[in-house]
Amino acid sequence: MELKQEIERRRTFAIISHPDAGKTTLTEKLLLFGGAIHVAGAVKSNKIKRGATSDFMEIERQRGISVATSVMGFEYGDVKINILDTPGHEDFAEDTYRTLTAVDSVIIVIDGAKGVETQTRKLMEVCRMRNTPVMVFVNKLDRPCKDPFDLLDEIERELKIQVRPLAWPISTGPTFKGVYDLYADGLSLFFAEDRQTAEGQTLDIKLDDPAIDEYINPFTQHLRDDLELVEGVYPPFELDSYRKGEVAPVFFGSALNNFGVRELLDCFVRIAPSPGKSHTLQRDVSPYEEKLTGFVFKIHANMDPNPRDRIAFLKICSGRFERNKPYLHVPSGKTIKFASPTAFMAEKKSVIDEAYPGDIVGLHDTGNFKIGDTFTEGETLRFTGIPSFSPELFRYIENADPMKFKQLAKGIDQLMDEGVAQLFTSRMNGRKIIGTVGALQFEVIEYRLQHEYGAKCRYEPIQIHKACWVESDDEEQMNDFRKRKFNSMAFDKHGREVFLADTSYALSLAQEKFPDIRFHFTSEF
Repeated sequence: MELKQEIERRRTFAIISHPDAGKTTLTEKLLLFGGAIHVAGAVKSNKIKRGATSDFMEIERQRGISVATSVMGFEYGDVKINILDTPGHEDFAEDTYRTLTAVDSVIIVIDGAKGVETQTRKLMEVCRMRNTPVMVFVNKLDRPCKDPFDLLDEIERELKIQVRPLAWPISTGPTFKGVYDLYADGLSLFFAEDRQTAEGQTLDIKLDDPAIDEYINPFTQHLRDDLELVEGVYPPFELDSYRKGEVAPVFFGSALNNFGVRELLDCFVRIAPSPGKSHTLQRDVSPYEEKLTGFVFKIHANMDPNPRDRIAFLKICSGRFERNKPYLHVPSGKTIKFASPTAFMAEKKSVIDEAYPGDIVGLHDTGNFKIGDTFTEGETLRFTGIPSFSPELFRYIENADPMKFKQLAKGIDQLMDEGVAQLFTSRMNGRKIIGTVGALQFEVIEYRLQHEYGAKCRYEPIQIHKACWVESDDEEQMNDFRKRKFNSMAFDKHGREVFLADTSYALSLAQEKFPDIRFHFTSEF
């Protein structure tokens, strides 16, 4: 019984968006209302000296962007919430895609002035692959924004999902007054001198109450007309269709000014799903099973640079995780005990004795774990849905210091396990090629090889348009393909064949000439 209660009070979600839409600021305010922090930090601000809780790496503080997913857990009422704040910058998209495998629902943040942007579309596609329930938060209404109805149309059109507003803004820009909560049916206005703390009073007034005029005059009539139109145009909110991922509830607000954040949090706690089934190659795993299962979805090396520790992030899918209990590490077949599993509040860690499905636990890793590894109580399972995407940018990697050959090989091997980039070995000359999704990753690899492994590397240019994994049932055609494309063939880290097309024309020509060969752009097929 205890297990069932613990599972039902868990909510695990990720916050995703295009860069600069306000993910980290929203995370800060959710932590604030949840009582996890008492003063909210800011990502970039001259007046506020405190940095955001979730940006803890040195490079994040320097550039004012998030480069790694951070995990934060806190209690709100009787609900345990686990937030994963993801990087928006497309150079780190890979990290974000993998994070989405470990959550049960998603909040998408959209900038009210810019509307839906490129990166948001890509992320939504990943949510759609898994039918993840989605909520939308339209942010920055304290600045001049697009018309709310136009924004809703744009979200429907661009993200290919039906929407249903559950909050409505009262004006935007300099005259922005607050948000009307349609879910709880009441006007919520937040008054506070200091927007960095959660202390302030909230007013709750109904729409038909004459006293409403004193607060939102001259917009009262406008609001009533808008809400009438909303009720007429959009179908009533249904919980089932939201949980199936067919309808996205939309909230409006300004994370910086604390407007609309509490409404979002209160509604989210009530409607978001608790941890559900997980898919493995062998069978579906229900969270209510007695025995523990879980998988590693992220590895972060050197979280604390002094004792150089690697932490593997384990998402628990079923059963109860206990400290010092032996668990089977499926890929190696060894049983391992964990003396100090940790729970996170960004980089602050605390040792825990137990954890339940939906929670994310940090395990100290000495270099034995990889992304996608499964832990069970004896059963051999392999979780699916943790893809590697085809990289966009490529470079040859060469050793710059002949004395440090071993260090370089070890460094490349461990960083590739972390999923920072992908390694290909050319069939023609055996040279190593690194493929990444963004240019910033090359800098990160070079910096980390030098500072963490003491190895120097240099990059050399190479002309590659796309890498795709190839397979075929027709062995004859495959051999012909290997002969003709010998110069462009390579192997990935796991020994699978990869075709490195140098131009888009060469790729479409190969697809045309060899119809029986399947070209895959993700590593899971």
